[in-house]
Amino acid sequence: MTQLGQAKQRIQSIDLLRGIVMVVMALDHTRDFFHLGSNMGADPMDLDTTTPFFFFTRWITHFCAPVFVFLSGTSVFLFEAKGRSKKEVSIFLLTRGLWLMLVEILIIVPLWEFSYNSIDLQVIWAIGLCMLIFSALIFLPIRVLFLIGIAIIFGHNLLDGIKIQGENFQSFLWALVHERHAFPLSENMRILVAYPFLPWLGLMLTGYCMGTLYTKDFPAEKRKNILLYTGIGLIILFVLIRSINIYGDTHQWEVQRNSIYTFLDFIKITKYPPSLLFTLITIGIALVALSRLESVSNKLSNKIAVFGKVPFFYYIAHLLVIHLSAFILFFITGGTWQQLDATGFNNSNLPPDFGFTLGVTYIVWIAIMIILYFPCRWYNNYKSTHHYKWLSYL
Repeated sequence: MTQLGQAKQRIQSIDLLRGIVMVVMALDHTRDFFHLGSNMGADPMDLDTTTPFFFFTRWITHFCAPVFVFLSGTSVFLFEAKGRSKKEVSIFLLTRGLWLMLVEILIIVPLWEFSYNSIDLQVIWAIGLCMLIFSALIFLPIRVLFLIGIAIIFGHNLLDGIKIQGENFQSFLWALVHERHAFPLSENMRILVAYPFLPWLGLMLTGYCMGTLYTKDFPAEKRKNILLYTGIGLIILFVLIRSINIYGDTHQWEVQRNSIYTFLDFIKITKYPPSLLFTLITIGIALVALSRLESVSNKLSNKIAVFGKVPFFYYIAHLLVIHLSAFILFFITGGTWQQLDATGFNNSNLPPDFGFTLGVTYIVWIAIMIILYFPCRWYNNYKSTHHYKWLSYL
């Protein structure tokens, strides 16, 4: 049985890469809730106060959103490749996009906050909005889609200097496109556009085009070589552009107190919105990994791939498990309802004295992943044996 033969409904390497980045994503969210330093306001990217271990704990999670969005575009291509018409794909993108945008507001925000003090429009919202736009673009030739995607990725930083001040409708629209910004809705309520859609759309479009490498008749060795050398090329391009220190990221690196921290500043790149350099290094490394993962198959990789097969279910479940686990440990370690009444209970508003060392946080993260594996395995088995149309939206 080959990866693209009888197992054509799922591509193991894609599921595995998606599973890996989702496991890493849970590390970042576990840190948000359980790490004492993070709860006290420490910024892992602040070179004046961070440590290399703390820095990389955050930096490694930069791969999650771009790889997730990129592979969502690939999934659209594979969805279409199963014999669906452009019209069917367009309708699916439209309805799923609207669904994801509603899910962000109605389900994910409460799971993050346990309140509605802030409506944060994050990665699920961005994917939904990109799908909404993609539902119209899907009728364009694939070469045109590729050129649009590349133009967005390489050119959107030209827009960095455009700022629309204030809290008016025009400012909100620009925030949706390219500028992260918060808008007050009332005295105790705000909306934060955390993931402006434009750079993410470029990633989704190029991810869709990468799906051509996974057609039935495409030679496996040729595909792996293309992925490998393209990935290496993107990494080299990152180093070259970053070295020039003129374009591609709003943060310019500087020589720091020693070579280690200079290196950290060199790779410190902007995620909101994802800069050209952010995209080059994350997708470059991801493509190299994807080229190597086709030959990986063992008990651990098969378990990690389960997460990649049920990404939406996993995303909802991991927020619920992390938040409830933090809630339970808060009380076990002496927390009181009075403290919760005073502070709320979310990752940005926990009592500052709640939390653990970074090492303990890693142990908690591993325990959470073990817990999550079992419901994700059950749901994956359920999806594989039941073929209801609504399951494609979950």
